[in-house]
Amino acid sequence: MTYWYEGPLAAFDTETTGVDVETDRIVSAAVVVQDAPQTLPRVSRWLVNPGVPVPAEATAVHGLTEEHLQRNGRWPAPVVFEIAEQLAEHAARGRPLVVMNAPFDLTLLDRELRRHRASSLDRWFPSVPLRVLDPRVLDKHLDRYRKGRRTLTDLCAHYGVELEGAHDAAADALAALEVVRALGRRFATRLERLSPAELHTLQAGWHAAQARGLQSWFARNGSEETVDTEWPLRPQMPAAA
Repeated sequence: MTYWYEGPLAAFDTETTGVDVETDRIVSAAVVVQDAPQTLPRVSRWLVNPGVPVPAEATAVHGLTEEHLQRNGRWPAPVVFEIAEQLAEHAARGRPLVVMNAPFDLTLLDRELRRHRASSLDRWFPSVPLRVLDPRVLDKHLDRYRKGRRTLTDLCAHYGVELEGAHDAAADALAALEVVRALGRRFATRLERLSPAELHTLQAGWHAAQARGLQSWFARNGSEETVDTEWPLRPQMPAAA
């Protein structure tokens, strides 16, 4: 019997102008598909001219300058259409979608669809829902008492996954996919009987609990920072906000 973590998986990642899902933009994206462990992945890449300034601090992370994106990037509208189309195709084929810190990348994609296509991400999944596997949520739940940070780089080091070219969308997507496979193998007794659909539902609850715990920690330390409990997609903010 082949368990879900040994079967076909897709993964999605973006690089952006910043970390605010409501106002920042996608500058590059990738979807990676792997049919089984150790098989050659198939990669789709997009480079985007966001039409807005690219801050130097964002360029320092992913290496994409405003000038490079203006010369080589495509306009956002067709790109976000193609990305959503691919994600819907993978959902229809029953491939779970790996997204590290899903509420960031999926919400940003949703806002770009609203901005450029007068659409939304959920409209692409009217009959076959998206099944998301978030290595950050899974790791925090399955190994909750381990100390230390849990960035993608940290998870790769912990689970023995090679990450070449961090902050390249395709490299990060493939690494997140491999981390999920490694998580599945390490925690097989707890995961192998669960389907991706069941895991998707469970992760929503796990993320909410993790967010409430972090919110409590902020409150105890006098921070006013708020933590969103929604997963894998944050609801649209009211226009007044």
